[in-house]
Amino acid sequence: MNRVTTIDLGSNSFRVLIYDCLNNEIIDEYNEVTGMADGLNETGDISKEAQDRVVNAINQSSIQLGYEPKDAVCVTTAAMRLANNSQDVLQEFEQRTGARFKIIDGKEEARLTLLAVKYALKREKIDSSKFILLDIGGGSTEIIVNTEDKFKSYSFNFGIVTLTQKHLDYKDLVQELESHKIDIKAFLDELNLDLKEYTFVATAGTPTTIAAIKLGQDFFHYDKDAVNGTIVNLKDLEDSLEIFRNSSNDTITKLVGRGRVEFIEVGIYIYRSIFEVLEKKKSIVLDDGLREGVAINHCLLR
Repeated sequence: MNRVTTIDLGSNSFRVLIYDCLNNEIIDEYNEVTGMADGLNETGDISKEAQDRVVNAINQSSIQLGYEPKDAVCVTTAAMRLANNSQDVLQEFEQRTGARFKIIDGKEEARLTLLAVKYALKREKIDSSKFILLDIGGGSTEIIVNTEDKFKSYSFNFGIVTLTQKHLDYKDLVQELESHKIDIKAFLDELNLDLKEYTFVATAGTPTTIAAIKLGQDFFHYDKDAVNGTIVNLKDLEDSLEIFRNSSNDTITKLVGRGRVEFIEVGIYIYRSIFEVLEKKKSIVLDDGLREGVAINHCLLR
């Protein structure tokens, strides 16, 4: 079989991909917000309610896409890395669905995401020799510096879900992000880069949402082919913040999807912080990420 099914179980999102190894094409996909990190800051555990949501998502996606969970290549990231009960949860998932998840560390997450983004940049006919990749997750934020065939990465221990649940006050959020900006700058300074030589590339839900809004799309009319390669600048971030600050929950839900409303503003603040650290005025947005990287990696190892 030239097909592979991959599952990316993140801190907030559950994403399935069926991929054609022979033609390097996506055959089908499934996305759902499962909120696995809900309450993780307070308890240190993945809740029973979150586990049930993930199990339901696995079962529903397998029916909709027609795949066997036991045959899928399944990875999970920051929330499961942090949770005290991660091994028990993974055993529960396997017993109830057949899906066997592997917890990958930040380095492997970066490598696989970078693999997908390199393929995507070539597909979009964008220079992939020197770029800095931002991947904003629910529980962590990855910064990857790619120079030709080498890369350096760092997984920072903050994301849209964890920061949203941690800070009810805007001033506290900004203060913490200023601290993270110092850490990110220190990581970049160690690499002795000329940042002007590097393109700023961003992936994951926040950048793609901003790009979609810029293009006049909403969650229910999302066109990933149009989003891929879209240029987002700081004004686009501010415009989106204005929309979210002055719109009803129903309007925001239509734009970003159910389960993302409470996190999107924090995601934009994180995105803006990276703009500031890199001293960039624009970034290229790509929809491709970890699940695509897992699929491509599996195809290459066959």
